Amino acid sequence: MKTGIVWEGGAIRTIFSEGVNAALHAAGISFDYAVGVSAGIAYGVSFLSGQPGRNLQVVTSYVNDPRYMGKRNLLDPTNRCYFGLHFAYETIPQQLVPFDYDAFQRWPGQAEAVVTDLRTGGALYIPVPRDDRSYKLLQATCSLPLLFPIVRLDGVPCLDGGVADPIPFRRALDQGCDKIVVVLTRERSYRKERGRTARLVERTYRRYPAFCEAMRTQAEDYNRCRLELMELEQAGRAFVLAPESTVGFHRLERDVEKIQKMYDHGYAAAQERLDALRAFLA
Repeated sequence: MKTGIVWEGGAIRTIFSEGVNAALHAAGISFDYAVGVSAGIAYGVSFLSGQPGRNLQVVTSYVNDPRYMGKRNLLDPTNRCYFGLHFAYETIPQQLVPFDYDAFQRWPGQAEAVVTDLRTGGALYIPVPRDDRSYKLLQATCSLPLLFPIVRLDGVPCLDGGVADPIPFRRALDQGCDKIVVVLTRERSYRKERGRTARLVERTYRRYPAFCEAMRTQAEDYNRCRLELMELEQAGRAFVLAPESTVGFHRLERDVEKIQKMYDHGYAAAQERLDALRAFLA
């Protein structure tokens, strides 16, 4: 039987998933396949490299550091991103909170990140390189529209994978997984509403009409995706872990106490359901 884990994105809200990952690691639960969107896979690779809690350390240490995130980075003509790209994707993993590239290379499974192809508005599923010291693919999957520059992968203009496939559980099934664990970063009752930046998106990405259309239908597509996932859970093919509430927790949250509590919530949520999870995977 082939098992898979699927991570939703959500920027700093993904610290819930970091807590889940730490609990799974402590319980010795592993997977054959992993796929994630945005911060979901960016945090997820630390689970695959056997470094539970690494991203909690990163976020709590640097979330209020202007080198990590803030408007100054967005206005910097050499950066053009809300996050400090070099600091977040190179300085931190290589020097300050080292990522274990060797351990990630030894992980025997298959890991993929989702990006949105601006030319088609569709999803691309790309294997995560085992020794990418620039984190180029992880930058691309995390590239929130308007807050990140377009990232080109082999000449293909890409942005946040969550636009095209926000919860890539179908990809896990297509890759042969018999059972999947899906980690969400919004409560089960959550329904996405249309964004307020539609006009700005249309103006900024007018060269990519298919992408603009994907952004227009993003909320409806996301809600339909969630309904399909819950049906899959009822059928016994998916095991869903989700926070009880994300009210008052911003995707660019800076309150370290809130961040710690959301991590603890993720850890506890997974730990409480370990017996059910083991039975599901057995």
